Amino acid sequence: MIFFQDIGKNSLKSLQQPYKSYVMRFLKMIRYDYNLWVRIITNRECFKLLKELELSKLNALEISGNRYRQLGFQSYTQVNYPEFDICKERLPQTFNIIIAEQVFEHLLWPYRAGKNVYDMLEPGGYFLISTPFLVRIHNCPVDCSRWTETGLKYLLAECGFPLESIRTSSWGNRECVKANFKDWVLFGWYRPLHNEPNYPVQVWALAQKQQVRS
Repeated sequence: MIFFQDIGKNSLKSLQQPYKSYVMRFLKMIRYDYNLWVRIITNRECFKLLKELELSKLNALEISGNRYRQLGFQSYTQVNYPEFDICKERLPQTFNIIIAEQVFEHLLWPYRAGKNVYDMLEPGGYFLISTPFLVRIHNCPVDCSRWTETGLKYLLAECGFPLESIRTSSWGNRECVKANFKDWVLFGWYRPLHNEPNYPVQVWALAQKQQVRS
């Protein structure tokens, strides 16, 4: 018997067909939110940050994901690992914004990756990054790093972004930390979304490359 408010991402994946299809249709019908609890606030806040920009004028690159494809960028490019390794490679073109959602914790060489991101940005371009903090190891194919807001800010600064151009934030609470020990818990109908700053589950930042001085 599945108690819907306790469903996790892995338990959904483990369901056999046709039962899995029945469950997914039922959850959609009853407006059950099967987004991950750990990412509810992160996703909202990252979308808000992007909405502050003139997206229709921006050429975008998204690394290992496509969540932001439909936001109305002037152009949109997506790359995925292992076909493209941000630790080793740069694309020949440059971009106004690069997005890396839940990527950098899996990189063996995050500083090298950050430098490659920086070099692929136009002057004045933006880098939006989100990473987990108080979550368990999840290899994809490896899991290497965690950063607090301060740690992420200074990693980005070391990659070339001016400190004053980096905006960081974080979210989490003890209930969310504990709930995700065994599975990635879905938001369901309701989960506590209050923030306890000492227990960040997610950390994100928007950094801007320095403009060229005329």
